[in-house]
Amino acid sequence: MPKIRTGCSGRMGARIALLLLGSGLGVTALAADPDACAPLRPNAASPPPKAAAPAASKADLSGAKRVGVASFYAPKFAGRKMADGQRMNPNDDNAASKTLPLGTTAKVTNLETGRSATVTIQDRGPYVKGRIVDLSPSTAQQIGITRDDGIAKVEVAPIQVPMPDGTVKPGAAKLASAKDCATPDKGE
Repeated sequence: MPKIRTGCSGRMGARIALLLLGSGLGVTALAADPDACAPLRPNAASPPPKAAAPAASKADLSGAKRVGVASFYAPKFAGRKMADGQRMNPNDDNAASKTLPLGTTAKVTNLETGRSATVTIQDRGPYVKGRIVDLSPSTAQQIGITRDDGIAKVEVAPIQVPMPDGTVKPGAAKLASAKDCATPDKGE
């Protein structure tokens, strides 16, 4: 016999059970605990609905380098809309980060191969614990992440970080290259 859990149990909050007989339905309606006031849902014995995903991490506007694991987009994501509204092109330099602002350009270096590529953060993710960036398949291949490996330890060094007020902040990679260029050789 199917059960239906009702919402609040009444003005006094007392538990009430009603057996509804009619039309051969054989439906039992159970009143909820006085404090529960849960919305209607079929079969009171079934588990509650899954909780919503945790809120996205706070945006990192520091421009600091970070080291972690990179993975790449699965083929099923090709053509799907990314967080910035663009369609994911597996041949572009797009990437996903949970914390870097959308529009950030960053240098991603595979710490195992030493190869690097410049990416633009256009999406949110990866949603796998321990991973800091998802790369397009072509970018992953460019820095030496193979389909067999699937992941690699990388350094993500922001080049330009868009700020909430519309300005652009230089990231760690840009500051390091400017510092290298600004130091003249005094021996000449």
